[in-house]
Amino acid sequence: MKKVLEVKNITKIYKVYKSNIDRLKEIFMKKKYHKEFISNNNITFDLFEGETLGIIGVNGAGKSTLLKQIVGVTIPTSGKIIKHGNVAALLELGTGFNNEITGYDNIYLNGTLIGMTKAEINSKLENIISFSELGDYIYEPLKTYSSGMRMRLAFSIAIFSEPKILIVDEALSVGDAHFSAKCTTALKQKKKKNMSIVYVSHDLNSLKMLCDRVMLLNNGKVVNIATPDVIINEYHFLIAKLNDTNQIMKINQDDSSFGTFEITIKKIVIKQNGREVDSIMSGEYVDIELHINSKINIEDLTIGIHIKDKFSQNIFGTNTFYQNVKIIMKENTDYICKFSMDLNIGEGKYTIGAALHTGDWHSDTCYHWLENGMNFTVLYNTTSLSIGLCRLYPEITLMPSK
Repeated sequence: MKKVLEVKNITKIYKVYKSNIDRLKEIFMKKKYHKEFISNNNITFDLFEGETLGIIGVNGAGKSTLLKQIVGVTIPTSGKIIKHGNVAALLELGTGFNNEITGYDNIYLNGTLIGMTKAEINSKLENIISFSELGDYIYEPLKTYSSGMRMRLAFSIAIFSEPKILIVDEALSVGDAHFSAKCTTALKQKKKKNMSIVYVSHDLNSLKMLCDRVMLLNNGKVVNIATPDVIINEYHFLIAKLNDTNQIMKINQDDSSFGTFEITIKKIVIKQNGREVDSIMSGEYVDIELHINSKINIEDLTIGIHIKDKFSQNIFGTNTFYQNVKIIMKENTDYICKFSMDLNIGEGKYTIGAALHTGDWHSDTCYHWLENGMNFTVLYNTTSLSIGLCRLYPEITLMPSK
């Protein structure tokens, strides 16, 4: 595969001063008055033609610093970046814009800054305005725009600049659901035409949908680069590890589950009328059983489940904390926890995962996180056909209008 971007051993070190006086004292007294902060530490990766590479990490992991170096806003302390083609970037909203002039004029300003000629902008102007859906607001000063409107304009310019590499940093999280979906579709179409994308987001579903590979950063270092499913599981582990003061969290390499394993999920099954099944009709009543073993006494356990589709998108999730169900367990005891419901989801293949922790989320003490506990299939219910991921039961009425 053809490389369009090579990042080789990038390190970025910032000098941190307590005050501007210390900065001046260091210049004139030739003495060190700063501390060093390593934002990126020896980062190496390649981006290939037509590939979408996601980047994920907790706040302060070094994601934005890395992107700024790729774009050229910041210079690396050491290492080198080789770009085989032009780059357009959606970083901080407002970058490359002038608040005092109209959105229309900003198309020319921003387009020129990212390398478009006036002739290119002229030829694509109508498409840019149409895609942005700003209507007559395009002739209003940018200072009157909301953050969502700014994102619409910035994305529209970037996508029609036809870059070889597009950098997207959380921009899609600002817009409304309709426009975010429109942007996602546009990115997929550009990817088919061999545009390469570096995509930073905390939206795990969008990472799964868009990315071929994902890179996990932590404390400025690359933890791993792999498929979205693998990295997102490692990301969940990293979040749980943040509160692991006793350093007892670990990963089970056999199934990639993680936790302290003081309480464990032995298996997950779906039952209908007491019988185990792996396929059901859409809308049918089921018992989702979690078979659990506790090695400890606990009075505040949270038990949760999540259902994901074949694209690993979250379809449904809940837990006993949200449902106000108190869970008490005794040491060295086996339990079965049932989540019973009408499974009103559409036809397709799904997975069920589960988690055991304290509080509302596994960032508290995490005993066991099992991403994929079992696979199952949902079949069409021929008595009431529907399409989509959920199965609703509308009441349909017809009446003359007044």
